[in-house]
Amino acid sequence: MDSHLRSIILNATGAKDLYPIGTIQSLWSGYGSIDRYGLVDSEYGSVIVKHVRLPDKTQHPRGWNTNNSHQRKLRSYQVETAWYRDWAAHCGEDCRVPRSLALEQREGEFLMVMEDLDSSGYPARKDRANQNQMIACLKWLANFHATFLEEKPKGLWKTGTYWHLKTRPDELIAMADSDLKHTASAIDQALSNAPFQTIVHGDAKLANFCFSANGARVAGVDFQYVGGGCGMKDVAYFIGSCLDEHDCERLETTLLDEYFTALKKALATQHPKIDATAVESVWRPLYAVAWTDFYRFLQGWSPSHWKIHSYSERLAKEVLRDYNV
Repeated sequence: MDSHLRSIILNATGAKDLYPIGTIQSLWSGYGSIDRYGLVDSEYGSVIVKHVRLPDKTQHPRGWNTNNSHQRKLRSYQVETAWYRDWAAHCGEDCRVPRSLALEQREGEFLMVMEDLDSSGYPARKDRANQNQMIACLKWLANFHATFLEEKPKGLWKTGTYWHLKTRPDELIAMADSDLKHTASAIDQALSNAPFQTIVHGDAKLANFCFSANGARVAGVDFQYVGGGCGMKDVAYFIGSCLDEHDCERLETTLLDEYFTALKKALATQHPKIDATAVESVWRPLYAVAWTDFYRFLQGWSPSHWKIHSYSERLAKEVLRDYNV
């Protein structure tokens, strides 16, 4: 570890010394790593350090080594820094996120020193989630969306999610000619122009939730693609990260009901003047639109992806029919 990084961590935590515990993961396309460090004589037993180092050459696992890809990643780390600096403190216990202890941005480098959620009661990660664990994540999303309902995403992505059409021109070009390709802009506009815009997590997959030991409580991490949008983007993407096509069909209504029940409860507390029933009436039909928007991205990015299945195709056909295609 270089002396500058070491100094930042020690100053942020008041520790007398630190030691590496291990790398949690390497960042996408060789852009750095997320590591855990133990601390000596600090109120924190350990911290998480996200250290981004922009490479001269990138190795994208699916071959998308374009300037658009690099600029999108660069912007994503600027956004994540802004998120922890300006927005994260607004999240309560019902949409728990890690505390930021230090943030620094230098040329070609970003550093984020954060609370270790393992030490704060969220030590579990899930490769697969049961229905109750999925509901815990959906409740987190509902509270997150309620917290930021009708906020302007200053400093964040104007439109959140990593698959947003405007930031994915290469993938749109790569799509086979189809009705979905021709309707992509209209689908994007339906989501972006819907009433009751909020701030979306933007990458709300199962892997970005940390669970309590009993699985009843969750915290969210990884805010590179946080920004404005319709809450259904997060909900559709999350459900798709957990279930195969058969369980998507079977559990769709149940999971959406759980999300909207939690959203109404959160809105009653945080925005009592907003008609929660009106929010549901606008958002629920957009679930299929949000799913189709992500399906559009997959068709260009990785047309053999496992999430391209019969459930995705059914929803896309229904949405396209609504657009008279």
